[in-house]
This record gives sequence, structure tokens and C-alpha cells, in this order.
Amino acid sequence: MTSTFHSIETAKRSLFTQTTALSTTGHNVANANTEGYSRQKVNMQASIPMEPFAFLHSTTPGQLGTGVEFDSITRVREKFLDDQFRNENNNFGSWSIQRDTLEKLEAIVNEPSDTGFRTVMDNFYKSWSDLSKNPEDVTARRIVKETTLALTDAMNQISRQLDALSQDLDNNIEVKGSEIQGYLGNIANLNSAIVKVESLGDNANDLRDQRDLMADKLSKIMNITVTDSPQGYQIQMNGQALVTGGAVQATVDSAFLNTAYAAGNLTNGEVHGMIKSRDTLVSDYKKQMDDLANTLANGEIQITLPAGSVLPDNTVLGGVTYTGAARTLSADLTVTVKGLNGLHQLGYSMDGTTSPGIPFFTSSDGGTAITAGNISLNAAILADPNKIATSLRTTTDASGAETVIKGNNTLANLLANLKDTPMKSADGLRNATVGAQFSAIVGQLGVQTQEAARQTSNSEFLVEQVDTRRQSVSGVSLDEEMANMIKFQHAYSASARFMTTYDQLLDKLINSTGTVGR
Repeated sequence: MTSTFHSIETAKRSLFTQTTALSTTGHNVANANTEGYSRQKVNMQASIPMEPFAFLHSTTPGQLGTGVEFDSITRVREKFLDDQFRNENNNFGSWSIQRDTLEKLEAIVNEPSDTGFRTVMDNFYKSWSDLSKNPEDVTARRIVKETTLALTDAMNQISRQLDALSQDLDNNIEVKGSEIQGYLGNIANLNSAIVKVESLGDNANDLRDQRDLMADKLSKIMNITVTDSPQGYQIQMNGQALVTGGAVQATVDSAFLNTAYAAGNLTNGEVHGMIKSRDTLVSDYKKQMDDLANTLANGEIQITLPAGSVLPDNTVLGGVTYTGAARTLSADLTVTVKGLNGLHQLGYSMDGTTSPGIPFFTSSDGGTAITAGNISLNAAILADPNKIATSLRTTTDASGAETVIKGNNTLANLLANLKDTPMKSADGLRNATVGAQFSAIVGQLGVQTQEAARQTSNSEFLVEQVDTRRQSVSGVSLDEEMANMIKFQHAYSASARFMTTYDQLLDKLINSTGTVGR
């Protein structure tokens, strides 16, 4: 038979186990709103039974239970959902950055609007049309100068804003590099702490939660693979080790990230989105705006010079040099010239000479190539609007000197008509009016922004969907915890009552047995 005190031990074990379960429930409730916390549970099992002592073993009914004990407190976590969440999270990180960048590009382009580049360009062509009606009007010439300044300023401003956006992305990449390095260091430190705690036989549940939270946040910034090992989490980026056990294997900065992107190792995450935005999106639109400015100034255009036009001496068109009497066209002549600059140089200004017109646009930085960043009105025209060429006619006065017919508007008309004249870009890929080319840029930007917004929305939905599934497994349900609390409370009360009952039995046995007849 067993000792009467055996049941006291059984009750004690139950009280200890139920107390642990209640404490764990309280820990869950306390951390219901803690970011990254995983629900914990006490794993109970029947304690090792004992064999009752008896003279003949066959007379015993079997092993006698000794109560309950808990062997561990573990997190409720599913690795598959963690991996799925991190994969979707870095996809969301990349697309959200690209969407934000494209929206900023739309704000820079500012189309359609009453103050955007298209409106400024329309005003520029309109001022030429107005000047063609009265080429000698000083006010009309000043308006051409001012609308040209507005046009070049608009291009310069767009270029500056694109440069600033590119620089902002560059700075953010540097910041993200420091952030990544911090997460990697924290994960390495947590690896060491977890190994130390668990080497003593305990479960480092809260430390593991902190480490998983670090990995989750890191997954939004860059693509990572997380592998659990006896030494802790091994963090890799497309096979490149970042953390092994308690050691960080890489120094992450902007140079490291740019190299990883170029090598194809950085394939997702916010940093991927930043580098792609800087090197592909912003760079592409800056190039297109540069090409647009260069096309306006020097793009190939076909124009028809009307009969009677007088070309400046030694003008070369289509390989033919026009000099002497050949300068005066006897019939309409269709030629190819280099943009507005080339056309402007075929005419004459009001400066009192028969010298050919000067380039209308120049580069403000002295460079040979005109870009959106350096396009500017020729300084000579800026100082004297009379140098704007509008005439294609000259005459000979009584002394035999050649003079410009200042009231002639032939060139001004041709320049005004450039609004509807196709211009071939320097790379030969585009042959449309400058307005149409700009509209194509705006249209492309709109399509890309819409696609990035769609991809961001889809990836965000997937992140939320996976996280909801993950929370259904690992999250704390207050209803469930309250039910557990009541269950463990009743178990504790019953165990306490069981101990009280045996206390009464022992009291009866010790204090009352053998006292009959006293």
C-alpha cells in the first residue's frame, strides 16, 4: 500500500503546476498588445507513476499516479508562416518605395495642371505666334524672352528636383544601411543570449520573440533567408552570410548595398526599391527630360523655306553651300535643320546687321550638350531681345548695301509652327512634336505609377493576409486566456481542496485513532 502522505505530494504538484499555468496566462494577457509577442503555453504531463508496495505484486491493481507536472513553457509559433510573411514583406517593401518615388515624380512633372511644363511650353509657342504678327514690336520680343526664360527655368527646376530626389534616395540608402547593421547586431546578440539561456535547459521564449521581430523588420528592408540552428539564427541574403551565430559577417553600408544590387543579390525590400528608383526610375526620367531639352534646341526637323527667302551668306544646307545670288531661293526649299537653334540661325535679327541669327538656346554650364539642367536662353538675346531673329528677307539700298527687312515675319512664323512640327531626338528613337514627346513622358509615368500602386496594394494585402493567419496561431486571444484562467483557477482550487481533505484525514488518523475508551 502507499503512504497517506503520497496524496499530499500529488496535491502539491498540482498546485505548483496550476500556479505556473496561471502565471503564464497572466504573462500572455499582459503582452496581448506587445509587438512581436507569441502566445506561450505550459506543456503539462502526468508525472511518473509509482508501484505500490505489496507482498505479492499480483495483488496490486497497477501503478499509482503521482499527479501532474510541466516539462516546458513553449511559444506557439509556425515557422512556415514566418517564412511566408518575410517573403511577402520584402516584396511589399520594394514596391511601396517605387510607388512613393513615382508619386514624387508625378508631383515634380506636375501634369496636368495650369502651371505645369505643358502650359509653359504652350505659352512659349504662343509668344512666337504673337511676335510673328508684328516682328518689330519691342513688347512682343520681350514676351518671347520672358516665356523662354519661363520654359528654361521650368526645365532647370525639373532637373534640379530630379537630382534632389536622387540624392534623397542615396541618403536614405545610407540610413537603411545603418538600420540593417543595427538589426544584424541585435540578432547576433540575441543568438548568443538564447544559446546561453537554453544551454541551462530553459526556453528563451521572450528572447526568441525579440529575435523574430528583428528578422521581420529586417525582411521589409531587404530580402533575407532565416535558418535556425543550434548556434541561433543564420541570416543570409541570396546565399551571402550576414549573421552566423553570435557574429555579424558583413559590414552593411551604401557601398555594400549598391554592390549587392549590381550583383543581383539584393532582389527585394525597401533598399532594393530605393536603388531601383534611383538608378532606373529617376535616372530614366532625367534622361528623357535631358533628351527633350536637347531635341527642342538641336533635334532634327524638316522645314520648308518659302521662295524669296534670303539665306545668310555661306549657309550650308543638305551639303549645299548657299552664297551670292543662290542665297535667294527661287522656289520653296525643304531642308533639315538642327532644332530651334538651327532654324533661328537661318534668319536675321533687328540688330542692324545681316549677320545670321545666333543660337537661341545655349548651355549655362558651358557644356557642348544641352540638357534640362543647363538649357538657357542665349545671354546675348537675354541682354538684347532685338537679337531675336524673325526675318528671312533682305534688300539692297541705294548705296548697294544689304539691309534686313525688319518687318518680315517669315522666320517667326516658322518658329511658331514648330509647335506642330515633329522633331527627331538625338538618339533617333523619337520623332514627334516636343509637346507629344512630353505627353509620352507623362503618359508613361502615369502607367508606371498606376502599376506600382497596384503591386503595392496586392503585396500589402498578402502581407496582411499572412500576418492574420500568423496571429491566429501565435497571437493572444483575451477570450481564450480568460477561459484558461478560469480553468486553471478551478484546477488550483480543486487541488487545494484535495490537500485540505487529506489534511483532515491525517488529522483524524493522527489525533483520533486509538483514543476510544480513554
